[in-house]
Amino acid sequence: MTAPIAPAAPAAPPAAPPAPEPGRTPRRGVSRAGRTLHAGPLAYGVLIVAVLFSAFPFYWTIVAASRSNADLAKVPPTLLPGPNLIKNFEAVLEEADIGKALLNSFVVSGSITLGTVLCCTLAGFAFAKLRFKGRGALLAVTVGTMMIPPQLGVIPLFMLIAELGWVNQLQSVILPGLVSAFGVFFMRQYLVQSLPDELIEAARVDGASTARIFWSIVVPIARPGMAVLGLLTFMASWNDFFWPVVALTSSEPTVQVALRQLGGGYVHDQSVIMAGTLLGTLPVLLVFGLLGRQIVGGIMQGAVKG
Repeated sequence: MTAPIAPAAPAAPPAAPPAPEPGRTPRRGVSRAGRTLHAGPLAYGVLIVAVLFSAFPFYWTIVAASRSNADLAKVPPTLLPGPNLIKNFEAVLEEADIGKALLNSFVVSGSITLGTVLCCTLAGFAFAKLRFKGRGALLAVTVGTMMIPPQLGVIPLFMLIAELGWVNQLQSVILPGLVSAFGVFFMRQYLVQSLPDELIEAARVDGASTARIFWSIVVPIARPGMAVLGLLTFMASWNDFFWPVVALTSSEPTVQVALRQLGGGYVHDQSVIMAGTLLGTLPVLLVFGLLGRQIVGGIMQGAVKG
């Protein structure tokens, strides 16, 4: 006869979580892996204050653009928008060729952005992953140019564009900004962290050339960094005033050059100037609104996958 099978022992109950140490309470907002971290009231308060401080200059621009010059001179100042926004916009269009200025700014900023993103990605890839003589010295010279104030090169650069006959032409503003030392350094650091050497070696084994590696491997991986660099370059080019006001005149202006013509007279009309500033700011906000979420999402995706 076979012996009867003994019943299985009951499973042990799960261990209780360790009790907190005496005198200590668990911190709010700190969680274990797999749980969401929640910020406390202090963090939300700091964020709200930071948002208010950041958004107030733009809000004041709207208020000033919708008021008259007399309203802006009152003490204390008016903090609510007024009824003169359309009137001030019409004054801007009469005093300056703002339509042509917006078009020129789009051409200049778009060309500089495309050139900077492409050239800086190529240079960053070369400095990050290619081996050639003098790589360290060239990178040091490139980064060292960031320490030179750009005002020192204005006179030689103006003499050069005058010899080429480019004064008051858009190429005089576009070509000097097609490559930036910051962009080269930024893309180099991004590719050092994001581009594995094994991918390049595998592509070499498969017979891919350097150009094929760049377009098929480097560009898809570097796309989030290129988007960030493109947005920063576009905003810097759009807001640039010093060099365009030297190289261009009122007959071929960018937005920043055209704004200089506003509010003229013995007493400057600040409301008209602020209305022109608002018109010049809206395209930048539109570009950031369209691309900001994609840029942040791409950076977070690359960080998670990396």
